[in-house]
Amino acid sequence: MTNKALWDSSKSMRSMEPTVPEPELYRSVQAVLPRETDNQQPSDCFNKGMLRWTLHKKVQNNPSNSLSLVWVLIKELEKAERWDSRKCIIPLLHTLMYAIIQTAYIPDELYKRVYDFCKRLLTYPHPYCTVGLSYTRQIKTERANPGLMYQRMLTAEQRLKNERYPFQERVFVLADPEVFSGSLGEVLAGDIEASASGGPLCPLDHMRSVVQHSIQAVLGAEQCHGQKLAQALKDMGQNIEPYFQEVLATLEQSAEEGGRGEGRALRSRLQQLYSEIVADTDSEPLSSGPLCDCPLPNPEMSFHLWTEDLDIWRELARWFRSSSMSEQFCLSQEQEDFELGESPGDLMPSDVARFSVMSNDSGIERDLPPSADLSLLSSLDTSSMSASWEQCKSEQDASKLSRRGGIKMKPSVKDSMVLMQNTLEDNASLAVAGGNGGRGGRRGATLQRRAGSNAMQNPFPKQQKHFTARIVAIGDDRVLGRLAKAYFFFKKREARRLFLTMKVNLQFYYIPVCRATTPFSPIKVNPCALGSYLSMVDPWYNSNIRSLGCMIPKLADMQQANPGRSKDPFVSDVISYYVRTGQQPVYFTIYFVKITFTSGTKEPAEEVFLTHLEMAFPEFRQIAASIKDKQKRSSGEACGAVVSMNYRKVTLSGRDIDKGISVRTSGAQISAIPSNETEDLNCLTLTLNEYPTKTKNNFVESKIRTNNIKIRSLESRSFTVTLDKDCRRTYRDVQSIEISPCLDPGYCVQKTMRSKFKLGEDKDAGLSKYMNKGLPLPINTFAGIIT
Repeated sequence: MTNKALWDSSKSMRSMEPTVPEPELYRSVQAVLPRETDNQQPSDCFNKGMLRWTLHKKVQNNPSNSLSLVWVLIKELEKAERWDSRKCIIPLLHTLMYAIIQTAYIPDELYKRVYDFCKRLLTYPHPYCTVGLSYTRQIKTERANPGLMYQRMLTAEQRLKNERYPFQERVFVLADPEVFSGSLGEVLAGDIEASASGGPLCPLDHMRSVVQHSIQAVLGAEQCHGQKLAQALKDMGQNIEPYFQEVLATLEQSAEEGGRGEGRALRSRLQQLYSEIVADTDSEPLSSGPLCDCPLPNPEMSFHLWTEDLDIWRELARWFRSSSMSEQFCLSQEQEDFELGESPGDLMPSDVARFSVMSNDSGIERDLPPSADLSLLSSLDTSSMSASWEQCKSEQDASKLSRRGGIKMKPSVKDSMVLMQNTLEDNASLAVAGGNGGRGGRRGATLQRRAGSNAMQNPFPKQQKHFTARIVAIGDDRVLGRLAKAYFFFKKREARRLFLTMKVNLQFYYIPVCRATTPFSPIKVNPCALGSYLSMVDPWYNSNIRSLGCMIPKLADMQQANPGRSKDPFVSDVISYYVRTGQQPVYFTIYFVKITFTSGTKEPAEEVFLTHLEMAFPEFRQIAASIKDKQKRSSGEACGAVVSMNYRKVTLSGRDIDKGISVRTSGAQISAIPSNETEDLNCLTLTLNEYPTKTKNNFVESKIRTNNIKIRSLESRSFTVTLDKDCRRTYRDVQSIEISPCLDPGYCVQKTMRSKFKLGEDKDAGLSKYMNKGLPLPINTFAGIIT
């Protein structure tokens, strides 16, 4: 929450924040809880994120305040359980656990009370049992080894060198430059920079925090004098590292032993270390005294404006190689290029859509013309390959094949097995979580959006990876479309040549921020549809994260009005809270679209989208708008071009129907995100720009729900296609589009391997039947989906 160390000045050790009365803490807790009226009064909801941040600020600099908050929160949780006020349980539980991590000392009686409550949540439906199981395990371990959660979190987030806990994390903040231009971008970058440089704290400061917090958490105020310990640690200087390694090893060994011996060995060893540290600087007998709080600093963050030149996967690889634990994986620049392969920006136009084309090259070197320069032809320079490719395309004729750059597509057996294991781990719990809640018949597991990590029923537990990259996308639906596209290319590239999949765990987060004055489309659409959906299904997300999107423009205005004001890292504090406690993913299907153009010489394009696709005939935009305003709709007044639509209509009963219709329209909106809770189905919803029309042979529905659809213009007119409301991803002169759920490249590799041994057998068998064919994008929230 802050980057100020308690030993930065001796004055800060002697003066603490005043004790906050328990009734005031109770009122503060009540103020941040979500209410039924939040949706009717958005301004009240938007203030709750600031109130939650203020609450933690009140207690972080005084251990007695922090302990009082823990007591207040567990009482409120037990009251919510008695009154069956489930909407408040998850917000209270996240706030409680965040306070426990940073509290200097917690009595065993309070640990037991929290553990018993979390254990009772296991009898609740999803998502309460999922969140309850996660926190039950953490509290059980923390009770046996006080201070372990703080130690592990700080060690991983700050990349402290050690041998017992090799896990490391980093937060990558990706902001859409279309939204964060000018003052908004400066405020966000300045906030994150202030968080990173607010101290400044070095690794030795973090080591002191770990030693201070761990000793206090185990010994308590009766056996530890917090201020003397803090002064002794400050006076040590560079000599703190051996004590840090010893404390970390002691707690990790105790955790591995499962807390046997009721913590006597742990308490004895830390008591010995405490005596050694304090005795070096104080000849007086050891005595009890007030404890010092150890605020948890924000994790390492890097801010990026997501321009076309940024390849996030190369940024991840650079972070992985530069980390303190990966010296054995160091690569040269040439090895880096080989391991990472191409970035999406480096791919040739034909590499995205891999179709056969004509060539007049035999492939034999001796058949080259005498004037050909072999050194130039053998060059692998990307720009020369792209230029050669464009020239080859322009000179091709219908009877010849043109040569293109070759890429090794055959993965090794080991890589294929790793991909399959990774897909099984990601999707085995997905298949189980899909049916939690039962909204609709035997197709409920398909049409119900999947959410949560069902660790209780997952037959393939996820393998722990030492590196975790937390990717936070900030912007409107356009940045999510770019994230889905980048994720698809990453999975596709890893299927060709495995590198990061085996080593880095990816976690995705989203903060909706938009500029309401920017027109995205002639038809009014919600620029942050996915953020609105997450706010609808997770009230705590609505209070803390959606409200942040409204606070950032206000902070920019305040900064412009008062440039000399000291920067308090509010945004980075909220991001830290989000990435630490938001561990329940909501899965959004990525859709694949094949775009065919009217020009026969232009090859089809293959794209993906996440939230929205718009097709429109530009010449009918104005006419359609004027007719719609008159509110006169009949089959004779319909304007636009005639298109054919072949689709599979999905139903809750599972009796999908293949249908084909022709209709005259000026365009259509295809949305993957529902606008309200009653229509929350995991499928596409197609809405024509015109009102429903009745023809001689069929009746066009107002909304068509499908997962597979093909639309083709039957006239000489072409249409435009815009993906995820992003004008930078607009295709013109389109003849037809074909949309289907995007397949996971890991599944495709496994299917390819099986087809070599079992020809003609399409049915999934063996481990393949546990694999999810689709490629969803998981966005982490606090609760998943609360029904």
